[in-house]
Amino acid sequence: MSLVATSVLWVAITSMICIDAIGTHNEFVSCMNNIIPFVNTSTYVFTSDMPMYSSLVSSQHNTRCSNLTESQRPVGIVTPQNEAEIQAAVICSREYELQVRVRSRGHDYEGLSYLCKTPFVIIDMRNLRSISINIKQEFAWVQSGATLGELYYSIGQASQTHMFPAGICPSVGVGGHFSGGGFGAMVRKYGLAADNVIDAYLVDAKGRFLDRESMGEYLFWAIRGGGGASFGVIVSWKIKLVRVPPKVTVFNVYKNMDQHAISIIDRWQHVAHKMKNELFIRLLVQYVHGDQKTSVQALFNALFLGQLKDLIPLMNETFPQLGLKAKDCIEMSWIDSVLYFAGLKGTPKLLLGNKTDPYVSYFKAKSDFVTKPIPQHVFVRIQEKFHEQKLVFMIMDPYGGRMSEISEPHIPFPHRRGNLYNIQYLVKWEVNGVRASNEHIHWLRELYKYMQPYVSKHPRSAYLNYRDLVIGTNRHANTSYLEAKVWGEKYFKGNFKRLTTVKSKVDPDNFFRNEQSIPLHQN
Repeated sequence: MSLVATSVLWVAITSMICIDAIGTHNEFVSCMNNIIPFVNTSTYVFTSDMPMYSSLVSSQHNTRCSNLTESQRPVGIVTPQNEAEIQAAVICSREYELQVRVRSRGHDYEGLSYLCKTPFVIIDMRNLRSISINIKQEFAWVQSGATLGELYYSIGQASQTHMFPAGICPSVGVGGHFSGGGFGAMVRKYGLAADNVIDAYLVDAKGRFLDRESMGEYLFWAIRGGGGASFGVIVSWKIKLVRVPPKVTVFNVYKNMDQHAISIIDRWQHVAHKMKNELFIRLLVQYVHGDQKTSVQALFNALFLGQLKDLIPLMNETFPQLGLKAKDCIEMSWIDSVLYFAGLKGTPKLLLGNKTDPYVSYFKAKSDFVTKPIPQHVFVRIQEKFHEQKLVFMIMDPYGGRMSEISEPHIPFPHRRGNLYNIQYLVKWEVNGVRASNEHIHWLRELYKYMQPYVSKHPRSAYLNYRDLVIGTNRHANTSYLEAKVWGEKYFKGNFKRLTTVKSKVDPDNFFRNEQSIPLHQN
């Protein structure tokens, strides 16, 4: 549908709304029927009396957030097929005082896309997943309901030498990933996913369908790293494709966490952010279960945008402590490297097999950014702490390269020059319940507290896509500016104030809100 056509539809919508009732699911459905009378709402609007409702409600990545009470269930779940149905859902939700939560099939760490404490509607983007590739002009349009795996597969089918710099987990939905920043194994070469977005289609709080030109550069700036759910429903993204060589090189090198491995980690901290931009070596510290024994291991997991013959001399020169050998490495196509990093074995078609998310579990995560190398004795203590739990991970992704070249205010994601790497702390457990959850979450908080002296300060920064409600004081969606500032400056640093100014301009009634949405500006 064209922008002109949707503008006409918006005028028709606003003239047809009845505004004399409190929101109930019957009234909401009736409203949707009135706006789009030529489509049977039972095909895309699901209420609690319909068979599909339960399966849609339970469709989430973090099962820690799965125990819903009746009062927490949405009034309706809308699975739109087009932007007109999104427009109608926004208008009807607004008129019947329902909040809107947007779910794009991703890894929502705190369940904010499907949990709410007041009456609400979920707009589930699962049907909006089309991908259009233009290799000649090196761009693509991708709808927010598509996964990274689907995007990578589509690009890989069109070209062996093009790809897009985004995340490592193929089951992540592009909607949340792009709007929060989005980094992966090409972050040092090409920056974030959000750095490579060149246009977008969005439905705003008034139900208008906008592109980059009509939304304005201030809003286009905000949705690339500031979290789209604070500003509207992002329907699709125009992204700039990047070049990759026909063959790349990957490796996994495991080290048991003894003093020798810790000295290698120390060297990694000093060089990983300085190495050639084509080389990305991330570090995972994890508890490994073996047949005979268990241990804490360090995994050096790498992608090199080049051939093996060029990688080995580079490693020998800059990081000989790792002892990388040719036998540790594999040359493959970039699309095959996606499978490698995701721990999947098979053909690229597996990237489309996202009906069952292999990463679903009970979990809690937190994040940090590191600006100075962490002392070796800290990693000794981390190893000791890991023996207290069974499913724990520290995932460290190096920055530098392109990330140091882009200025902090370029987009809302501010964690650029001066950051050596980021850390994701992750604890998982297999049995749910208040006691189990509290035990594991308490362990993670203690580790996070222990790390405080060794990570970024003023503020202690965090990554929006590793959402963490604990770093703020608020527990409701009507967040005051001062409450939001606590976590807002951790996620966005100096860009937080600018985000609140954009929010006040485009959504002055604070219609799009959640427990960590951008608040209205305060002078």
